Amino acid sequence: MLDNSFDSTTTSDDPNTAILVNLNIDNNRRSEELEELRQLAVSAKLTIFAEVKSKHYKPNPSTYAGKGKIDEISDLLKQTGANLIIFNNNLSPIQQRNLERCLECRVIDRTSLILDIFAQRAKSHEGKLQVELAQLQYLATRLVRGWTHLERQKGGIGLRGPGETQLETDRRLLGKRVKLLKEKLKKLQSRRNVQRRTRKRARVISVSIIGYTNAGKSTLFNRLTCARTYTANKLFATLDATTRKLFIPEHGSIVISDTVGFIRELPHTLVASFRATLEETVQSNILLHVVDASSPNREEQIEEVNKVLQEIGADTVPQILVLNKIDLAKSSLKTSGYQRNEYGRIGQICLSAKTGEGLDFIRMALAETIEQPTPHWCKIFPDVGALDDELAIVN
Repeated sequence: MLDNSFDSTTTSDDPNTAILVNLNIDNNRRSEELEELRQLAVSAKLTIFAEVKSKHYKPNPSTYAGKGKIDEISDLLKQTGANLIIFNNNLSPIQQRNLERCLECRVIDRTSLILDIFAQRAKSHEGKLQVELAQLQYLATRLVRGWTHLERQKGGIGLRGPGETQLETDRRLLGKRVKLLKEKLKKLQSRRNVQRRTRKRARVISVSIIGYTNAGKSTLFNRLTCARTYTANKLFATLDATTRKLFIPEHGSIVISDTVGFIRELPHTLVASFRATLEETVQSNILLHVVDASSPNREEQIEEVNKVLQEIGADTVPQILVLNKIDLAKSSLKTSGYQRNEYGRIGQICLSAKTGEGLDFIRMALAETIEQPTPHWCKIFPDVGALDDELAIVN
């Protein structure tokens, strides 16, 4: 199905032009997933020429898209002159290669697009190493694509090409680079662990701001700490973890960290590469789970974040749910405030990090949590008296 907003007369020589393809089996989430793919493409600085979508779809094992959809995409390529096809699905190496042969155009999937965005946004030394490692691990499964012209020829003496030798050499070089990157990241992780142990000895409370990408985590972080972390209304605006001190009245300073945002079907290579950074979340005493209150998909986004937290082993860390962007919400969440859970503690906060409305509730919630430590904390601070009841925070 062709998007009606597409102008068939539009063509361009710009290499960063793309056609988006969303072939989804679940028709109920089709528009939501296509909108997220559109935002990812814009974040990658791509110009979208057209969109192809389907109501119900059964993937083709060899090309993912069926013949009819391939013909439709091919016609759009001729009309628009686009240089890239982006599938909102994870394509196998064979499917990607077959699609490129059929369409005679570069084809990438959702994972490759996210990796490219991460490569554009990584600024710190550690962030660049993590992204490069994820890219190489992703490339390792598709390495054969670049050497099809050097495949070994069948025949006798003098007719064997260098393809197999070249491919093995390339894999060996890639393996060496991956090993080197892992060693460098291991050293950085050791340094980070030393910093954590120092904070634990000093009994410094650690708080991590987590949440779906573009939920306003960095804006909230800047408001709380007066930092100048880059913020923008786009997906994965910031990747590098930033840590600052935050003063809580009557309790002194705590450490608060801004972390990388999560997204639906976050590539496993990224989760593995960023594990050292995400361990800051696992080792935290409290998680501020920031949610875009204005998003109609906020419940699904909360669920996706909790899936990643479970994957990295941070699902047992106490959470405080922060419903952000109430200035943009079109429901009962338009006013700031907080809700207490069955234990009488603040479990949910409504605020606007952009305007500052409701920001004091964050400090109030943190102060209450510090005053009433839980058994989870006592593993870190053994001499702190434990309460009998667990901290129950709204998830």
